[in-house]
Amino acid sequence: MRVAQPTPLRPSAVGCVAAALLLVSLPLAGCKKKEAEVEKPAVAVQVTHPTDGPISEDIVGDAILAPVAQAAIASRISAPIKQFYVQRGSRVSAGQLVARLESQDLAAAAVDNQGTYTAARGAFDTATQSAVPEEDTRARLDVAQARSTLDLDKSILDARTNLLNQGAIPGRDVDTARATVIQAQAAYDLAAQKYAALQKVGHGASIQSAQGQLESARGKYLGAEAQLSYTSLHSPIKGVVTDRPLFPGETAAAGTPVVTVMDTSSLIAKLHIAQAQAQQMVLGAAATITVPGLETPVPAKVSLISPALDSGSTTVEVWLKVDNAKGSLRSGTAVHATIKGHVVQHAMLIPTDAVQRSSEGAGKVVMVVGAGGVAHRKTVTLGIQTTETTQVLDGLTAGDTVIVSGGYGLDEGARIKVSAAGEKPEADAKPAAGEKE
Repeated sequence: MRVAQPTPLRPSAVGCVAAALLLVSLPLAGCKKKEAEVEKPAVAVQVTHPTDGPISEDIVGDAILAPVAQAAIASRISAPIKQFYVQRGSRVSAGQLVARLESQDLAAAAVDNQGTYTAARGAFDTATQSAVPEEDTRARLDVAQARSTLDLDKSILDARTNLLNQGAIPGRDVDTARATVIQAQAAYDLAAQKYAALQKVGHGASIQSAQGQLESARGKYLGAEAQLSYTSLHSPIKGVVTDRPLFPGETAAAGTPVVTVMDTSSLIAKLHIAQAQAQQMVLGAAATITVPGLETPVPAKVSLISPALDSGSTTVEVWLKVDNAKGSLRSGTAVHATIKGHVVQHAMLIPTDAVQRSSEGAGKVVMVVGAGGVAHRKTVTLGIQTTETTQVLDGLTAGDTVIVSGGYGLDEGARIKVSAAGEKPEADAKPAAGEKE
């Protein structure tokens, strides 16, 4: 069997085929060239202009809320608890009785010492109003009587001496009279010395002795009264009872708190800040605290700036006073505090979202809209920064158009278009669920 051979093409036919292939390839090459020449689409961004206005430095820190006043009411003596007059959560006023301890033995001791004090006071009155004046009168009369006896004996001696000179009486009568005078003189001298000593020392010593006994009895009585008063526990401040660890019948040990009262009408948030920040702070400066569970920050004010550095951390302790009249805040809560520090009244301000970190170093840059609708990168020097606004010290002018959103990742000279306010820039848009990026 013979196989058919393909018919060879003529030269003219080969040329036609080659021409056809060339014509087909030319449109394809032209399409590729046009695709390479298509420009990248403009990136949608949102812009703003720098504004002039005030800005304040926010000083932040963590703090713990503490009561403005607190009293741990402890027993001064060890005794069983007789009765409580408050419960945990009870509101008390200053001076209110909160608990009472057993006091029968102390009450009896106070009565006993009161009786001793009364007796000592009576003895003192007797000594000062009766015994001392009587002794003084007796001593004075003894002196007067001795003086009279001495004068009488002297007159008898003189009379007998005259009679002896006249020879009317013997000499022994004169000697007897002279001896009597000597005895009377000695009795007078003793009475005078006793009276003088009584005037100088005796009265004061007697009164001091009676006074000492009276004061001793009074001291013991007051001590017994004080011991008895320790059985009544009073609150020294107004506030609310936050702790009552014991129950009636249990023994309260001396020095152990029985009731704790806190004044929570105002609370104190204590935090430590750097010394440089404290230099710019003043008393009464506005502040806010963020409390877990509360959506709105609570206003506060700086009530204390410590005059000394903390020895351990070399920081300055600052107190923020927070009003708590409604009782919504609780002592011991951990909060985040923000204090308004140094204020610049006229500052060039831009949104903080517009600030980017430089890819070349540690500086900061801002993307602006240049001529022809392209993005340009400007290095800036910043001042005070908050979560919303940033102060620009150098690098921008008031006429610059600053890219706020959509500027991240933009190349220098990239084409941009300004989107309307509230419209999400394409560069920041995220794909919807189920779509591919």
